[in-house]
Amino acid sequence: MNPEPKVSIHPDAGLLAASVAARLVTRLVDIQNERGTATVVLTGGTLGIGALRAVAESPALSAVDWSTVDFWWGDERFLPAGHQDRNVVQARTALLDQIGVSAERVHEFGASDSFSTEDEAAADYASRLQQAADKEAAAGTQLADPRLPKFDILLLGVGPDAHIASLFPEMAGVRTKGQTVVGVRDAPKPPPKRVSLTLEAINSAEEVWLGVAGQDKAGAVGLALAGAGAVQVPAAGARGRRKTLWLIDQEAASQLPGRLIDTGESDAG
Repeated sequence: MNPEPKVSIHPDAGLLAASVAARLVTRLVDIQNERGTATVVLTGGTLGIGALRAVAESPALSAVDWSTVDFWWGDERFLPAGHQDRNVVQARTALLDQIGVSAERVHEFGASDSFSTEDEAAADYASRLQQAADKEAAAGTQLADPRLPKFDILLLGVGPDAHIASLFPEMAGVRTKGQTVVGVRDAPKPPPKRVSLTLEAINSAEEVWLGVAGQDKAGAVGLALAGAGAVQVPAAGARGRRKTLWLIDQEAASQLPGRLIDTGESDAG
């Protein structure tokens, strides 16, 4: 349970996005072969959306039965539906609108024109997660957390300040206990209002993949993998139950302790 993170380093951000995409397609095929369905928790950001675009362009795209993949999100900007800064809008453009996934399997956070506050949107998402968990439990699925459906792969980006999803250093969200979703206000990165999974929810995932590119992220990567505390360095607190995989480029790897570096691809499975 919660094994030590693995690190895989790639020459640049473009090749990193392509690698994340290839891994995602391969892993989804494996999961579907094991149990017929699969669930992915998506992230936004340049790399997260770039990886989805690379999936759409992959010659192996059709190897996945996209009709049986559920998509959730780690966080979302509390903005009106259709706003171009919403992660779901960018994900639809990059991939989801091209694969014919049914609307019932795309679980987006509520928008600011549907809910009065970010806390209401958080409560709604928590309720929908609980409903999905109850349905899976009734079907005999073993759940890591009875409040959450089975997350096979959870994708995260990491900010220069080491934030993940919308859990920022020292703020209330990263300290939240006993909840699966939290409303975030006064985020240091615009927009200030957001909705996010908590660390408890993130760490229920079977596999957590953190994709990071750029020299400006090197300090955050180094601190997270050196064992910093999650309140100060939220990325340090993200751990998958079966696997935690850091997929980073050379620039983001520049402050890694040498003992953590694995440039091979042996961890692809």
